[in-house]
This record gives sequence, C-alpha cells and structure tokens, in this order.
Amino acid sequence: MTTPPAPSPVHVEVDGVPAAGPGVLAAVMGGYGHFTAMQVRGGRVKGLGLHLDRLDRATRELFGRPLPGERVRELLARAVASSGRRDSSARVYAYGDGPRVLVAVTVREAAPDGPGAPQRLTAVDYLRPAAHLKHLGGFAQRYHGDAARRAGFDEALLTSPAGEVAEAAVSNIAFWDGTSVVWPTAPHLTGITMALLAPRLPSAHRAVGLAELPSFRAAFTANSRTIAPVTGIDGVTYPVDEELMARVAGTYAGVPGEEIASGDADGSAR
Repeated sequence: MTTPPAPSPVHVEVDGVPAAGPGVLAAVMGGYGHFTAMQVRGGRVKGLGLHLDRLDRATRELFGRPLPGERVRELLARAVASSGRRDSSARVYAYGDGPRVLVAVTVREAAPDGPGAPQRLTAVDYLRPAAHLKHLGGFAQRYHGDAARRAGFDEALLTSPAGEVAEAAVSNIAFWDGTSVVWPTAPHLTGITMALLAPRLPSAHRAVGLAELPSFRAAFTANSRTIAPVTGIDGVTYPVDEELMARVAGTYAGVPGEEIASGDADGSAR
C-alpha cells in the first residue's frame, strides 16, 4: 500500500491555480491589498459569512468593485481540498490588478486547539492606518511586535498619542471589569473572533485609557488563531481569571462552523 505524501508546509493558489507567472508576482509584490485569516476545522469555518463580507467591503473600498462571496468560497474550498488539510489555517488575499481582482489563498497547518499561552504586553504609541481594514501594511506591527519580544514581552499593545488603547499588534484586546467585557474603541480592526464573541458576552464598547488599566480585573486577547489571557501590560499585572476564560472559550466553542463548500453562509454570524 502506498502512503500518500504529506501536505506541503504551505499551499498557495491564485485564482484557483498554483501561484506562478510574473503578472501574479507583480501584483502580489506591490503590497497593496487586504486579506482575512481563518481556522478551518473539518471543512468548516466559524463566522465564514463575516469573512466573506469583510473581503467584499474592503475590495469595494480599495478597488471600487465587488468580490462575490461565492467566488471566494469556491477558491477557498478548492485550495483546502488541494492542500490535503481539512483542518488548516487559511488566508484569502485580494489584490488589485488593473481591471480585475486577484484572489490568493494560502493553506497551512492548523493552529493548536485550546487556549493560548498567557501574554505580557507593552504599550507603543502607534495606530494602524485605515485600521478598520485588514490590509497588507503590516510593517509597523511586525516592527513593534519584534521589539516587544526583544524587550521580554509577548506582544505590542497599540495606543493613540493620547494614551487610548486600540488593539494588540495582531489581536483584539478586551478587559474584564467584573460585570462586562470591555472592548476598546480607539481605531482598530474588528476581528472575526471579536465580532463573534462580543454579542454573545456581556460586552461594552468604550474608550479605554492607559491610566485606567489598573482598575480592570482581567484581560484577554483574541484573534483567528487563539484566545489568550493577558497577565500584564507594562507595570500592570492581571491574574488569570479561570472562570472568565472558561466562559469566553465556551462561548466561542459554541459558535457553529459554516461549511466552505456549500451555500449556507449568509453573513449573519459576523
């Protein structure tokens, strides 16, 4: 019996075919585009409709044309199937290429299930430009994130010049005041995980200043790969609230996945 080959570390397709050709490379290397990232489990994605909405809205804003959800679903399903990974980390990218929009899909090994490791953050004075978009201008996020790790932290916390909390470099951040999960409102990306959690938890959306951080009881970060407790932001420390984290994790686990290869995603989840 022949053993099937193991999936490659990353599978990449552009408009449904393996990435190749100078025209494709020129569009991709131009660096002007946007993307969404998701975890695929058994061919299903939590909040898939929200991912499709995100891609369509950003494509209309950046390139002045729509990106139909069915086109994205078809390309995503094809790339996941070709990769051999029904459980995977997938990204869908959109690039402007003259009169058309190129859609690239990457499929990698899935993120581990379960809670993420506790995070220690350090505040930096930086807000992403066009923060409502999940765009490709991630140089500063990487720069500040790497600097934070060299300084002994796990991630950077992006803040406004006035000291208002926005988001972590690659995650949303939320604070627990004992009654509500507080989501900061400084310019940020509304992540899919955040969008799925906020309406299902007792949530408040308001400005959060750095001076207010010691008043909170706990904090956590959330992105497409994991939900993790925050144990400190610079000199402020937080205990890991096991009851809160179990509630958040249970809430997220209860969100049903949407099949990428069928027509059941209507955008209602996020």
